[in-house]
Amino acid sequence: MSVDRSLRFVSVQLVNDDAGVTLASATDKGMKEHMTRVERAVRVGQDIAKRAQDAGITTVVFDRGSAKYHGRVKALADAAREGGLKF
Repeated sequence: MSVDRSLRFVSVQLVNDDAGVTLASATDKGMKEHMTRVERAVRVGQDIAKRAQDAGITTVVFDRGSAKYHGRVKALADAAREGGLKF
């Protein structure tokens, strides 16, 4: 599970490193503007957890890149855990 965080958006991909393919992805680019960035990150975490379950994925390795485990990254990870993903 690879997380990409910019100043405006957050996106996440479930990648199979062995095969080099993306299995599922989610982003907050199309979400409504009246939500805070943390609320959108929570929604992305819930969305990726649902897409992972639909694809039969239950366990992932969390790759946050150079971002600190704080704020939007933490909110996304917590929502994905609550959705059933195991890190």
